[in-house]
Amino acid sequence: MSDNVSAQATAKPCSTAECSQFDFWLGDWDLTYNDTVHATNRVTKEMGGCLVHEHFNDPSHAYTGESWSVYNPQTKLWQQTWVDDQGAYIVLTGAFKDGSMILYTEPTLQPDGKMKQSRMVFYDITPDRFMWDWESTIDEGKTWTNNWRIHYKRRS
Repeated sequence: MSDNVSAQATAKPCSTAECSQFDFWLGDWDLTYNDTVHATNRVTKEMGGCLVHEHFNDPSHAYTGESWSVYNPQTKLWQQTWVDDQGAYIVLTGAFKDGSMILYTEPTLQPDGKMKQSRMVFYDITPDRFMWDWESTIDEGKTWTNNWRIHYKRRS
């Protein structure tokens, strides 16, 4: 067995630097949006460090959701699946670049005939806080409309 094959066989899956790009999100968070709504989010790393698992809870709106994010070394992209108690199922793909994590949906045809694409943007990331925006475009990304902004603060 060559040294390269031997190293690959003993390398721990999901141990590359890219697999740690979402580590800023790990932990327990207090969330504020619309300046008054408070929610919580617990984000854990599971399955040998390969999976980032989100547990979102907004008790004031009786709204819960979960996401599963993994880094795909073949595509060099993050892939996320979101589901919630309102029946949503959202698939996103993206990357960490220039200090922000941006994940996109595939464009979809709307009833009005326009193509719509959404994205989530994690930015202004520090160890204890960051911002998260849910945005959409109907002009192929020339302009983005902010639909939901959440202020994340690490729970102490």
